[in-house]
Amino acid sequence: MTFTFLMILFTIPLTWLLAKRISHPIQQLARDADRIRRFDFQSHKLKNSNIKEVHELDRSMHMMEITINKFIQLINSLSSEKDFGKLLRRITEETMNISEADGAFSYLVDENKNTLELGSVSTRLGKDIPSSAFSSFDLQEDTALVRALSSGKRLTSSLSELFDSSEVEAALGLKDPQVVVLPLRNRQDENIGLLCLLFEQGGVDIHSAEHSGRLAFIEALSGFAAVTLESRKMLLRQKELLESFIKLIAGAIDSKSPYTGGHCQRVPVITKMLAQKACEVDEGIFADISFSDEEWEAIHIASWLHDCGKVTTPEYVVDKATKLETIYDRIHEVRTRFEVLKRDAHIHYFDQLAAGGDQEQLQKKLTNDWDELDADFTFVAECNLGGEFMAPEKVEQLKRIGERTWMRTLSDRVGVSWEELQRKERQEESPLPFVEKLLDDRQDHLYIRDEKHRMPEDNEYGFKLNVPEYLYNKGELYNLSIVRGTLNDEERYKINDHIVQTIIMLKKLPYPKHLADVPDIAGGHHEKINGTGYPRKLHGDEMSMPAKMMVIADIFEALTASDRPYKKAKKLSEAIKIMGFMLKDQHIDGDLFRLFLSSGVYRQYAEEYLLPDQIDEVDISQYLEN
Repeated sequence: MTFTFLMILFTIPLTWLLAKRISHPIQQLARDADRIRRFDFQSHKLKNSNIKEVHELDRSMHMMEITINKFIQLINSLSSEKDFGKLLRRITEETMNISEADGAFSYLVDENKNTLELGSVSTRLGKDIPSSAFSSFDLQEDTALVRALSSGKRLTSSLSELFDSSEVEAALGLKDPQVVVLPLRNRQDENIGLLCLLFEQGGVDIHSAEHSGRLAFIEALSGFAAVTLESRKMLLRQKELLESFIKLIAGAIDSKSPYTGGHCQRVPVITKMLAQKACEVDEGIFADISFSDEEWEAIHIASWLHDCGKVTTPEYVVDKATKLETIYDRIHEVRTRFEVLKRDAHIHYFDQLAAGGDQEQLQKKLTNDWDELDADFTFVAECNLGGEFMAPEKVEQLKRIGERTWMRTLSDRVGVSWEELQRKERQEESPLPFVEKLLDDRQDHLYIRDEKHRMPEDNEYGFKLNVPEYLYNKGELYNLSIVRGTLNDEERYKINDHIVQTIIMLKKLPYPKHLADVPDIAGGHHEKINGTGYPRKLHGDEMSMPAKMMVIADIFEALTASDRPYKKAKKLSEAIKIMGFMLKDQHIDGDLFRLFLSSGVYRQYAEEYLLPDQIDEVDISQYLEN
C-alpha cells in the first residue's frame, strides 16, 4: 500500500512535466493561429517537438503563414500598381518568384487582332529578352498555346512543343525547360491570356507533392491576377476612350473652322514643352516645380479641351474675315446698291439727253458721277477689310457716303424667315417705292438679347462679364466703323463666350479627384496677370501654373498660325515682340515668358510647326532682364 502511494506521488510531477512539455508547443501553435487570424505575420520559427503530429502541424502552419503573407503582399503590390504594362510585368515576376521557376512569360488575347500577343517576359537571372523572339499566334490556327488557351486548364509541356523555333530557348538561356501553362480567366469566365512558368531540367521537381501544392496556389493566384489585369485593362480602355473622345472634340472644333485648323492640337504641344522645361529647372522660382503623372494627365486633358466651348460659337463669327461678313459677305449687297446708283445715273443721262440736254455736258456729269461712285465704293470696300486703323475722319466719310439714297420697289418682307420677319415688324412697313439709305443701321439689324443669353452677376462660376445690350448688331455703318479688326463688340463677346462655355461644359463632367482642376486650367487661357482678363478677371496669384503656361501657349500659337484669313502669319521675331509688349502690360507671366525664351521652347516649336520663311533671328536678351 505504501509502495503504491509512493509510486503515485512520484508519477504525478513526472506526468505534469511530460504533459507541460507536450502541451507547450500546442499552446504556442494556438497563439500562432490566433496571431495569423489577426493577420499579424511575425517571424515564425519552427518548434522542436519529438511528437511527429505536432511537428507536422507546426510545419503546415509555418507554410500557411508564408503563403498567406505572400498572397497578401502580392495583392497589395498588384492593387497599388496603376500602369497596365508594369502590372503585367510584376505579375509575371512575382509568379516566377513564388513558384521558384527559372523564367516566366505571359500572353494576352488581342481582341482587335484576334491573336495571342506576348505580354511580358522575366527570367531569374534578369536577362533582357527581346520580344521579337516570341511569335504572335492567330486564334483561328491550331497551335499548342491556342489549344491551351481554349482548354482553360493547367497543362505541362516542353518549350519545344509550344514554339517551333529554338530562338526562344536561346533567348531565355534555358536548356529544354519544362513549361507549366496557366490560363487567365476573367469574371465572365472568358480566356484572356496565358501565364507560362519555365523550369529548367534538373532544377525544381514540378511533379513533387510540395511543388504540386505550390502550383495549386499559383493557379488560384492566377485567377486573382487575371481579374486584376482585366480591371486595369478596363481602366486603360476607358482612358483610351476618353483620350480618343477628347481628340475627337478638338478635331471637330478645328474642322469646324478651316482657318483655325490645328490650333487645338498645337496649343497642347507648346504647353507641355514649357511645362517640361519648368520641371527641368533646379533653381529659382521653378526649382520646386515637379508634376506628378496625375498632374500631367490634368495638363494634357485641359490643354486639349481648352477651346471645347467653340462648338457653341457660330462659324461666321469665328471665321469673320471682313466687317460686313455674316454667313456671307454683305459687301456684295452694298456693291449691288452702287451698281443701281450707277445705272440710275446712266438712265438720268438718257432722260436728260432725250429732253434736249447738251450731250457733252451730260456725258461729263455722268463720268464724274460714276467716278465718284467708284471712289466711294472703293473706300467702303477697303473699310470692310479691317486691315487698318479706322480714324475718326474715315468714320465721318462713311457716314457721308451712307447718306446717299437709292430706290427700292420690292417688299423686303416676303421670302424671309419668320425670325427676320419678326425683327422687321418692329417698324411699320413703308409704302413702295421706298427710298433707302445706301448704308444704314436699321432696327431689324438688332438682335435682342433675351434672358437665356444673359449671365447673372452672382453666377456660380465667378464670371465677371461686360455683357453687350444686344445679342448681335448687324448694322452696316456700325460694322464698317469698327476701329480695329473685323469684330464688333457683340461678336467679340460671342468669341470670348467660348471660354465661358468651356468652363460650364467641363464643370459638368464627373472628374476623379486628380482631374478636378481641369476646368479651371482649360478656362484660364484668356486671363491676364494684371486681373483684366476673361472671364473671371483673375490676378496672377489666383491662377495655377499650368493655366499661366497655357496663356503663353495660346497667344504664341495664335500669333504664329499661318491658317487665319484675317491676318498674315507673323515671323518669329514679330510674335516675340508682340508678346514683349504683353509682358510690359502685365498680360502674361514674366518668369514663364523668360523661361519660354531662355529654354528655347519658342524656337524648338517654330522649327517643327512654322513655315520656313517665318523663322528669323530673335534677340531675346532684351526680354530676359527682370
